[in-house]
Amino acid sequence: MLSNYYYIAVGLQVICVLHALRRNTHQKWIWLIVFLPVVGALIYIFTEMFSRREVQNVQSNLTHLSNAINPGGRIAKLEERLRFSDTFNNRIELADAYLANKQTGKAIQLYEQSLTGAFTENEHVRGQLAIAYFAQQRYEAVVKTASQLTTLPQFSRSRVHLLYALSLAYTGDEAKAEKEFRLMNGQFANYEARYNYGIFLEKAERKEEAISQFRQILEESTHLSSREKNDNREWFQLSKDALRKLGA
Repeated sequence: MLSNYYYIAVGLQVICVLHALRRNTHQKWIWLIVFLPVVGALIYIFTEMFSRREVQNVQSNLTHLSNAINPGGRIAKLEERLRFSDTFNNRIELADAYLANKQTGKAIQLYEQSLTGAFTENEHVRGQLAIAYFAQQRYEAVVKTASQLTTLPQFSRSRVHLLYALSLAYTGDEAKAEKEFRLMNGQFANYEARYNYGIFLEKAERKEEAISQFRQILEESTHLSSREKNDNREWFQLSKDALRKLGA
């Protein structure tokens, strides 16, 4: 076992030294790699062999992992930052953290307080507000907020668009709801929205159309890559369940 580690350490040294020589890297790296076999090689790899973007990606992933493990710690830091400096950006960053941590009421309070002055029409805040209102089943508020975003290019493929369509249905405006669902009903995309459109059709007692919708979703799934199938696994399974329920 120790011999395996030895060969790995030597292999790392050789790779790093050759890389340093090809790049005419400063002599200090050679000494660091030789006299600190594993540690020196790892420092060199992360400093010289990875691009800045790759290092930033690693750092970003580690940050996201840390936030997922201890969201309360991040929120406490953001609360302290806001107390120290009550700026729009600090307020929204904290509101986003609240929303991600299902502290929806606190998030809504901060979002609503932030829609003033130059930020009255802020797209991010309005979109996040729509998501927060939906979580609280405040469907009329979702419709009012999201309707102000419908002309934005990014709206058509956003989650807010789906919540807008669902909220229109929940508030009884079925004609408008169907119009929005149809806009999201393109092929090989938007499977969550398209599954919900099938449910909308089922609830409207349009059984054959609902069956056709679910079948189309499942037919497309056979042409997707493994990653695409995995990303949309939930909606494919729910579509299968819906077809069984409809006796198809």
